[in-house]
Amino acid sequence: MTDLNAIVSTFSSEDEQRFINYLEKKNKRNDTKNIDLFKLLKADELTSKEICQKLYGNTKKDAYHALRKRLYQSLIDFIANSNLEEENSVDMQIIKYILASRTFLIHKKPKIAYQILDKAEALAQEHFLFPILNEIYHTKIQYAYMNPSVDINALISDFRSNQKQHFLEEELNLVYAKIRQTLSDMTYKGKVIDFNTVLNDTLKAHNIDSSESLSFKSLYQLISIVSLSALATNDYLKIEPFLISTYEKIKHHKTRDKQLVHHIKVVYMIANTLFRNKKFTESLAYLNIMETLMLQQRKKYYATFKLKYALLTALNYNYINKQEEAISVLESVKQSKHADIESLLDIHLGLVMFYIQKSDYKNAKTIFSKFYHTDKYYIEKAGKEWVIKKNLAEIILYIELGEFNLAESRLLSFKRSYFSYLKQINQARVITFIKLVESYFKHPDQVTSEKFKTTVENAFDWVDEKHEDIFVMSFYAWLKSKMENKPLYQTTLALVRKAQNVN
Repeated sequence: MTDLNAIVSTFSSEDEQRFINYLEKKNKRNDTKNIDLFKLLKADELTSKEICQKLYGNTKKDAYHALRKRLYQSLIDFIANSNLEEENSVDMQIIKYILASRTFLIHKKPKIAYQILDKAEALAQEHFLFPILNEIYHTKIQYAYMNPSVDINALISDFRSNQKQHFLEEELNLVYAKIRQTLSDMTYKGKVIDFNTVLNDTLKAHNIDSSESLSFKSLYQLISIVSLSALATNDYLKIEPFLISTYEKIKHHKTRDKQLVHHIKVVYMIANTLFRNKKFTESLAYLNIMETLMLQQRKKYYATFKLKYALLTALNYNYINKQEEAISVLESVKQSKHADIESLLDIHLGLVMFYIQKSDYKNAKTIFSKFYHTDKYYIEKAGKEWVIKKNLAEIILYIELGEFNLAESRLLSFKRSYFSYLKQINQARVITFIKLVESYFKHPDQVTSEKFKTTVENAFDWVDEKHEDIFVMSFYAWLKSKMENKPLYQTTLALVRKAQNVN
């Protein structure tokens, strides 16, 4: 069955009202139930069977399915028409210019035709519409013999230059697709891949040079590719200057309003990179920009990005000693019905982390009880790294709750399921961490001893604090808090502050 809930969840309150107005104008009968169905789906409080009962007073499955199909088609038509009105007006205007010019050329009026084509060319160049520019140059060259004032060599030169730009944009799109696929294989299928080698080889194979003059879309994709490399290698410091300097180019592009969704994604990537580099104030500043963009065009993309925005805002709050604000932000969105399942899972796991850091194990356990699917399910939805974090948090939670049988069972299961994979991807540190957790779990009285501290000190291949992953640091903070017999949250903040002060 078509997932109408997922489509409806993308609508802002303004979109909702506009769509209802659209249906009211479209409906020819007073007993049409499409508006009622839409409102029930938007409320998202009833099952499909209950909605059918409410609409028809019984289970008229055939009528209900037919109604759903009609509503689906209306939703698609509404979304398509809205996009044509809001996003493609420039494209349509240029196409009209081209068609009109060709009519004048057929009637042997080249002067008027070329004046119109000049307008079309200027508009297409302003918006980096390379495929449409190709049509304009094609027409100008084809009919150049009719207009003696035309410099055909200059036209051919412009045509070749546009072809180069168009080709570059298409090549970058191919690179983007390949890199996304590679990352997907690493994240969701657990494949062991040397990401940097794949990235460099792919860029080289497609002759991509970041110094080229690119369109807004291409610059966005280039930033995306670089951000994906950081995600795969956890080296966010390396990419930060590139992201910010490239954004300085992007934010002044005339097409930024036309490509608002790409603009929001770019700002989110920068905010996320700054967070991972422990620059929380700067990250929050970019999140403010992101929120401003999300409110534009009648909040068109607000619903799409609200979970990502909330999660990253809360994470920043948590690490600047605003834990209550962080928890409040995530609690306000944790029950959201949203197509972005991965962000919803991140929000729930984030809350578990916040509550454990707060020593509120009851609430942490309540949140954790919602994770009732298998690891295989969560790997498909959020990736293997997320599942590993979930398992580590669960082991820590059971230890804190004193549920030692469950803690031991999870430890054994984790070893069987993930030790081999962690060795393959050179994450021996996680294996070392689990062994130390197990040692503490079995001999808690020894955790404050100098011997245990020395064991911890010698166990890891330490990364300097500035480069250390903030989530890795947070897990280690739990062990450190036990060794020092200090509150976990304050221990976490102290570690982060120390990392921030490294030159």
